Amino acid sequence: MDSRIRTYQVAADYIRQQTGGYAPVVGIVLGSGLGRLADRIEQPVVIPYRDIPGFPISTAVGHKGNFIIGRLGGKTVIAMQGRFHYYEGYPMDLVTIGVRTMAVLGVKFLFVSNAAGAANPDYRVGDLVIIRDHINMFPNPLIGPNLDEMGPRFPDMTCAYDLELQELALKCAAEMDIQLRKGVYFGSTGPTYETPAEVRFYRTVGADLLGMSTIPEVIVARHCGMRVFGMSVVTNCANFDNVPKNLNDGDDVVKQADAAAERMTTLFSNMIAAL
Repeated sequence: MDSRIRTYQVAADYIRQQTGGYAPVVGIVLGSGLGRLADRIEQPVVIPYRDIPGFPISTAVGHKGNFIIGRLGGKTVIAMQGRFHYYEGYPMDLVTIGVRTMAVLGVKFLFVSNAAGAANPDYRVGDLVIIRDHINMFPNPLIGPNLDEMGPRFPDMTCAYDLELQELALKCAAEMDIQLRKGVYFGSTGPTYETPAEVRFYRTVGADLLGMSTIPEVIVARHCGMRVFGMSVVTNCANFDNVPKNLNDGDDVVKQADAAAERMTTLFSNMIAAL
């Protein structure tokens, strides 16, 4: 057996022991400042990452570093209250260990969220944007020997973000009377924010949103056969020019994400209830 598979199985077994055998159907990854959804989970069991065998510790601003398992929208869910980033120095096996462990636990749907900068000049701070596709500038997390037990050597990414889930999001948003946008997420390693020249380049190649996460998780989720829904909260508007009109700051990103978190939380809850 591949040692990585064994790591995921040991982590999953530990989580089952702590939850009395919960079998989550939906996994959720909560980004910077977006952990509020965890407060909506009923009958929660909180498991710090530091207690799970083989897991790293989340060090990013606004990431609490817990798995929370319970009920949301009438479904059993498992939420990552904070994620692991490549810029923290973790290899891709650890960046994506949460999603792999969810797959071993039986998760079929993955909802990913993040705080993102806007490369699209039409976007405004606080906008909720459905991720319809992505551009990956990370090392691909599937490089190396394939985990045949979990998925194919060459997984298709034509519809990495599930089209039916996108339509469900639009339907639920209309019922809530909130506006959603759709966009392409451009993921790079960080931890520096983008230079104005980079922003102009990324926009030229089709980016609407800029961030430092999410894509490795989505690639691994698709490799495992999960259906994926992604959403970004716009927390700052990218600077296209070399003038200090809107300097980026990690604490402000968390503040802006927190302001939009309630709408995203309700939307996710309604979508999960409708699955």
